[in-house]
Amino acid sequence: MPEDSLAILEREITDCSKCPRLVHYRESVARIKRRAYRDWTYWGRPVPAFGDPQARLVIIGLAPAAHGANRTGRMFTGDRSGDFLYEQLYRAGFANQPQSKRADDGLILKNVLISAAVRCAPPDNKPLPEEIRNCLPYLERELELIRPRAILALGAIALHTYLDLLKRQGAIASRAAFPFAHGAIFSLPGNLPRLFAAYHPSQQNTQTGRLTPAMFARVLKQIRKFMD
Repeated sequence: MPEDSLAILEREITDCSKCPRLVHYRESVARIKRRAYRDWTYWGRPVPAFGDPQARLVIIGLAPAAHGANRTGRMFTGDRSGDFLYEQLYRAGFANQPQSKRADDGLILKNVLISAAVRCAPPDNKPLPEEIRNCLPYLERELELIRPRAILALGAIALHTYLDLLKRQGAIASRAAFPFAHGAIFSLPGNLPRLFAAYHPSQQNTQTGRLTPAMFARVLKQIRKFMD
């Protein structure tokens, strides 16, 4: 069963310690905490994917936020990026509720699984190239198990990470033919999933108006239309 294999993989991910810099950072954040969350017991480990094991859509983010998923243990949970993302997923029919505050809040995703290029919170939200490479096999194995029809890359790093995976597999010659742009849609060779791209729902993008709810909703509508 894909659910069983995925559960085994996610346990392997949460035990990972391949990147000393990330291990030190995620654990130090979990010890020191932010004042607003001083009563929390931080997760402080790699964050596994979250969602429907039978998903036809996989969303690839960048990495856990230091006081978001690194605190709660669930992708895009407990920070402003997650507030934006899950509201939009709920409106598009991919989630049973619009909020994602903590791992036990009852949120269920429908037909979507959320993963990331890097599973540990990186300093300044900037993973190093070798840290992305260390995490790449986990994404590769997730996609082999899920076999989605569509992939949504949130931001250029997520897009480039997925394209680098395809290049390593020999599915594409280079990523040059697939430039990042919000709303971009790429048909890939063979039976590969349809690839969609959107700005990452970071505060830097949503609070400046670079990414609006309407812009993100249009991308999800295009994905829903393709999958249906």
